[in-house]
Amino acid sequence: MPSDLEIARSVTLYPIYEIAEKVDIPQEFLLPSGNFKAKISLKFYEKIKNNPDGKLILITAINPTPYGEGKTTTAIGLSMAFWRIGKKSIVALREPSLGPVFGIKGGATGGGYSQVLPMEDINLHFTGDIHAVTSAHNLLSTLLDNHIHFGAEPIIDERDILFKRAIDMNDRSLRTIVIGLGGKSNGPAREDGFIITAASEVMAILSLATSLKDLKQRLANILVAFRKDGKPFTAGELGAHGPMAVLLRDALKPNIVQTIEHTPAFIHTGPFANIATGTCSIISMKIGLKICDYLVVESGFGADLGAEKFINIVSRVGNLPVDAAVLVCTIRALKHHGSGEDIRALRRGLANLGRHIEILRRFNIPFVVALNRFTNDKREEIKVVRGYCEFQQVPFCVIDVYEKGGEGAIELAQELIKITEKKSEINYTYNLSDSVEEKIRKVSIEIYGARQVIFTSKAKRDIERINALGFNNLPICIAKTQYSLSDNPALLGAPVNFDITINQININAGAGFLVPIAGEISLMPGLPKNPNALNIDLDENDYIVGLK
Repeated sequence: MPSDLEIARSVTLYPIYEIAEKVDIPQEFLLPSGNFKAKISLKFYEKIKNNPDGKLILITAINPTPYGEGKTTTAIGLSMAFWRIGKKSIVALREPSLGPVFGIKGGATGGGYSQVLPMEDINLHFTGDIHAVTSAHNLLSTLLDNHIHFGAEPIIDERDILFKRAIDMNDRSLRTIVIGLGGKSNGPAREDGFIITAASEVMAILSLATSLKDLKQRLANILVAFRKDGKPFTAGELGAHGPMAVLLRDALKPNIVQTIEHTPAFIHTGPFANIATGTCSIISMKIGLKICDYLVVESGFGADLGAEKFINIVSRVGNLPVDAAVLVCTIRALKHHGSGEDIRALRRGLANLGRHIEILRRFNIPFVVALNRFTNDKREEIKVVRGYCEFQQVPFCVIDVYEKGGEGAIELAQELIKITEKKSEINYTYNLSDSVEEKIRKVSIEIYGARQVIFTSKAKRDIERINALGFNNLPICIAKTQYSLSDNPALLGAPVNFDITINQININAGAGFLVPIAGEISLMPGLPKNPNALNIDLDENDYIVGLK
């Protein structure tokens, strides 16, 4: 079978105006960036906001291997399948970060005959949104250091600065640095560091903002540091929110591209799901729901992370429905959780699938288990997974979108149409009025399956500060490993009798949530020993090679 890049290049792309016409987006509301991608004016939402909503289908998964389980491929294939059976659909995805593109996982545009295009553009600089987030983030850092350098009032406590710098690249060397070396003219020397742009609060703000006014207010609320007198200091007090909004003005507009079968796709914002909310922008989803029958939204990583955060944060903030979910699994991942390569390992790994089934049941969302079939999967192995789902009384489909495109997900699309006929009310894991500790306990025990939660002394001090500042009514966005239901990536399958340790709790006042850090997790990933970057090059005809 040809490579993903070869398949992508074999497709003759349609002008983006033709793709937009399929979902009734007039040309006057498109801001094209070349012939095959465009931004959508926010004025379009004002025109359609009173239209009835379509159905929102959330794509989630079991705990993944380091190479993922094909959620993006599934989401794209499912959206194309809806079109094949006469239903208008839009797939809504996050923008790829350059960190994973050049790291271990590669790009985030799907694979095989289930891709979004133009693949190279989307995986690299696209429409510049992530660069805009990086620039806005670092503008705030620069303005803060300038304020400190000139000794402006109020005086900032340099030992209590919360806002680090950002870069859209995996670079472990930048996790902790010292700035201001070289004398007085370079500013005061202090410890600082970088996070990856996808983990930036500015990225989360962009994904959650519903208008430019909302964006600007959220930026103003960013808590950047504390003063010498112990009072909080925000981006608004610094005056940074105005110029930051200028840099983000166009980035707030959703992007439209096309799938390999020339159906529409929205790709907008890129927050990670293990350290942020993990879905595309609320504004893109709101537009999509008004102009299609089925909006297919990919959440990040497993149901314990992406789906949990979509339900408890994103759907609340955006007042978004969740009409059904797809729980993606693979034979490869199930064997991984069973710690082996044979059918006995597969059977042991089913426990992980069972825990994610339980998670979705707790949310009261109808769902289908979709086995993303690989070419080397055996019929007997698939039969085992099917039998397990029948035992669990859960709808089950085998999908083959990698090789067959939309045709490979028609059964899944038809099953989803059936289960979304009846409306169900979402069960949130916690009430916003619950204490910070109680919210964390409920997610840890009810979703992850933990025995108890341990709060370090640092986390306890953070909770005291959160309560004193009045941020205790915010939702929580727990940052933890994606590879396990626990906070230990080595605990595979369905671990029991484990504790969740909360080391600290960050306040993302602009985004509007708290970030408890569970276990050992970094907001700045490092590259693997053999990074994918070393496979990427230009050939003698100036074509990109090695991108995946």
